[in-house]
Amino acid sequence: MSYSTADSFRPVTLDDVRGAQKMLSGVARVTAMEGSRHLSQMVGAPVHLKCENLQRTGSFKLRGAYVRIAGLLPEERAAGVVAASAGNHAQGVALASSLLGVRATVFMPNGAPLPKVSATRDYGAEVRLHGQVVDETLAAAQEYAAETGAVFIHPFDHPDIIAGQGTVGLEILEQCPEVRTVLVGIGGGGLAAGIAVAVKSLRPDVRIVGVQAAGAAAYPPSLAAGRPVTVENPATMADGIKVGRPGDVPFGIVGELVDEVRTVSEDELSAALLLCLERAKLVVEPAGASPVAALLSEAGTFEGPVVAVLSGGNVDPVLMERVLRHGMAAQGRYLAVRLRLTDRPGALATLLGVLSVVDANVLDVSHLRTDPRLGLTEAEVELHLETKGPAHCAEVGQALREAGYTVIG
Repeated sequence: MSYSTADSFRPVTLDDVRGAQKMLSGVARVTAMEGSRHLSQMVGAPVHLKCENLQRTGSFKLRGAYVRIAGLLPEERAAGVVAASAGNHAQGVALASSLLGVRATVFMPNGAPLPKVSATRDYGAEVRLHGQVVDETLAAAQEYAAETGAVFIHPFDHPDIIAGQGTVGLEILEQCPEVRTVLVGIGGGGLAAGIAVAVKSLRPDVRIVGVQAAGAAAYPPSLAAGRPVTVENPATMADGIKVGRPGDVPFGIVGELVDEVRTVSEDELSAALLLCLERAKLVVEPAGASPVAALLSEAGTFEGPVVAVLSGGNVDPVLMERVLRHGMAAQGRYLAVRLRLTDRPGALATLLGVLSVVDANVLDVSHLRTDPRLGLTEAEVELHLETKGPAHCAEVGQALREAGYTVIG
């Protein structure tokens, strides 16, 4: 299966996806489908998690990258390939190229997480750091392709890529033939488009729901306009779906075959990541947790059985720590509070005693004594507390106020 540049807008068919599945046999894993009792209870129907976070390279991206590169003509392979990515696509292209004996150059933005940069190099690609945002990195990769003749491997806007990602959809039908709803995160749209082609061709009754981060949701306005439109300055922790404009090829497929696109907040993404870690024992990146975030947001609106695609698990440890704290705060399990007290011996012990009575676990305490806003005998204290939910947070705040403390925030 190979497409020339002129064929870039050729429709993707079920036969293409089936051909990609044969090509990927022995290359990509048939990833696990795990049931979630907790989510099933919330939804009122069986919920299954399609664990592409356990795929080779830690995401679904290997599927499309391998099919695209394997389909190149001999002279194209000889010229090498080039890609631009902040993480998952970079690793997919690197491993696919290594397996196929093709030279790969991957442009990544300055500041890309070191584990992702290191992994891309370890898979055999030459990594070049360029730009501060992916758009700048993308421009550099395309310029390199024009100068050297290397084939640019787009992360989502090519039929081969979409066909490769569509093999996830075939596996879903094989593993959960009774499925009624499939939830999948959308960035550029390659994964959602591929799954939609595979699933709708065989089971047109199955509902496909795309999920975008609210701060980077280009599909809703694009679908409303009937053409891809650009969202300026997309902002979300979910870098895997942080795409400002839908791909031209996947957009047409999504518009035809995806039943609905929903958005989720940053709080919902954090809570979903935390749930995957605590309840399912799965490390999932924010983009991969977006379908779970949709379930948490509107659990009663999905017909089951539901399959939520966990698209990737490549999360930077530093980001993971921040997101987990954010998720705990969103669930009322982590509380940061600032207050003023009289700066005298025993004052902190008295404060901690108040917190002990309401069973709030103190994680960290910091003092501020030199701010000009403070009175001569005042100190400001910031407390980081582990709490048990929103009601407990309210109880802590009430106890502090009743004890005479001025709570600032």
